[in-house]
Amino acid sequence: MAYENTDDGVAGTGAGAGSEPGVSDSLRTFGAFVQALREHAGFSREEFGDLVLFPKHTVASIEQGRRMPDCDFVERAEAALGNTGALRKAAPHLSRQAGLASWFRQWARLETQAVTLWTYECRVVPGLLQTERYARAVTVGVPPVKDQPQVTKQVTARLERHHLFERRPPIAFGFIIEQALLERGTGGPDVMRELLDSLVERSVQFNVELQIMPRYQPDHAGFDGPLMLLESQDNKWFCYAEGQRGGMLISDPKEVSITLQRYAKLRSRALTSEDSRSLLKQLRGAL
Repeated sequence: MAYENTDDGVAGTGAGAGSEPGVSDSLRTFGAFVQALREHAGFSREEFGDLVLFPKHTVASIEQGRRMPDCDFVERAEAALGNTGALRKAAPHLSRQAGLASWFRQWARLETQAVTLWTYECRVVPGLLQTERYARAVTVGVPPVKDQPQVTKQVTARLERHHLFERRPPIAFGFIIEQALLERGTGGPDVMRELLDSLVERSVQFNVELQIMPRYQPDHAGFDGPLMLLESQDNKWFCYAEGQRGGMLISDPKEVSITLQRYAKLRSRALTSEDSRSLLKQLRGAL
């Protein structure tokens, strides 16, 4: 998935741990181009942000190459900066920032345009739901040994994807997580308390469905491992499957259909959102 140890292809656990992170010159170049056009047009970042309906700090992140621009930003920026078509033509060639493994970058690009994102995880809490300290514990815990700059780069890349929760129009998120992941104690009690608090908070977000798969579940559809599903804006579905040191984007309709069937069965066997939230609070209280 990306250099995430978890569900996103960030090295380290459940996300294609292991390969070298890619360099994102394309994001830096795109950002510099946006900044040059903005300054040429005579707009401050705050003024430009008002025009494209994004906060000043988001504009800064995009111009500095730290954030992947979504389609709304590109289209609004085009309109604000003269409709030259340059940004629209450049956007499809963007790749994610350093810290995401090469096999995950295509999926990461699709994520920015998704209308639906569903994830089942049995190895580690999905990267989109990780706190910084949990992400750091997961990244440090999986060989090979990494120095501090490597750890910071991978954790930063993982947390950067959290902006997807703020995207408009909103994405419909679904998460199914094995209960055992929440009882493993990754990072120690303080880290887990913070994580569980974060999960409870995220579970009440209007566009998030968070379900826990109980420890005892004889009829289980997830024996083949974690899976991720994505619906694009033109209503095409894609699947992402990942192993120890690599991942695969699947677009074949028959294979995607099988994965959709598996997710549907997992959803039907997992606890409801309400019961899952109650369990999260119980686990939090036990720490």
